[in-house]
Amino acid sequence: MTDPTAAPTARSSAPTMPPRARTTWIPRALLYTVLSLGAAVMLVPFIWMILTALKPASELGKGTWLPHDVRWENFVDAFKAAPFDVYFRNSLIIAVAQTLITVVFATAAGYALARTPIRGRTVIFGLTVAMIMVPVYVILIPRFLIVRSIPFSGGNDWLGQGGIGWLDSWWALIVPGALAPLYVFLARQFYVDLPAELADAARLDGLSEVGIWARVMTPLIKPAVITIAVFQFQSSWNDFLWPLLVTRTDEMRPIQLGLAVFSHADIEVQWNFLMAGTALATLPMIALFLVAQRYFVEGMASAGLKG
Repeated sequence: MTDPTAAPTARSSAPTMPPRARTTWIPRALLYTVLSLGAAVMLVPFIWMILTALKPASELGKGTWLPHDVRWENFVDAFKAAPFDVYFRNSLIIAVAQTLITVVFATAAGYALARTPIRGRTVIFGLTVAMIMVPVYVILIPRFLIVRSIPFSGGNDWLGQGGIGWLDSWWALIVPGALAPLYVFLARQFYVDLPAELADAARLDGLSEVGIWARVMTPLIKPAVITIAVFQFQSSWNDFLWPLLVTRTDEMRPIQLGLAVFSHADIEVQWNFLMAGTALATLPMIALFLVAQRYFVEGMASAGLKG
């Protein structure tokens, strides 16, 4: 028999991992592996684009990845082959103007649908959600006909006939794509989550609805505003089909149409210049996402939790 008065045997001081902790790292490691592989797959086209942009014309089409003769001059030659400074300027003007209009009107409409006692608010919100499900290609032709038939513009009479309306103008490039129902929905979801007492207290202090929207409620949904701005800027910057329909001259064409200079059907595709121009066209979007990444991720994560 063991002596109960005997001192307990010293045990190893090394901590032991609980059984649950030993097994939970396996799914996490598997998840990280899958996400890493997915990120690598998505990076492959971007890496191929950069490497192709650095190749001379003699190495194109040989199936090699790394260029033997690195030509940084391709980026300069791509700018000389077409008026890319004009294309970049046009894209920047269009994207900034549409983003500002979208942020103002989407947040205003979202606040009205969330916090103002207007009649038919539920019906209007339902129609807004229904419009999200309408593909943009369905309204492309009606939108084009409306832009072409604007009265007293582009030589049109008061019936919108006889001229080209807004075609090949800043109005056609900015106004039709300046707002989408998705952004109204996102803004409304954030306003709904804010305490109603804030708006009520501001009304008691004599603040108008516009003042409540601009000075009290909107500053509290900064992640939503930045998320909407990033989405709209990206959509405007990458838009190709609508500018193709409404522009006729190089002075009004954005960067996405300018890249088509290197891939005309009547000439051989200049892949090194095309990839160099494409790489330069992606830089503003990469910079925008890096600057607004924290707010963008927070806004997207919060949007899925609000009802």
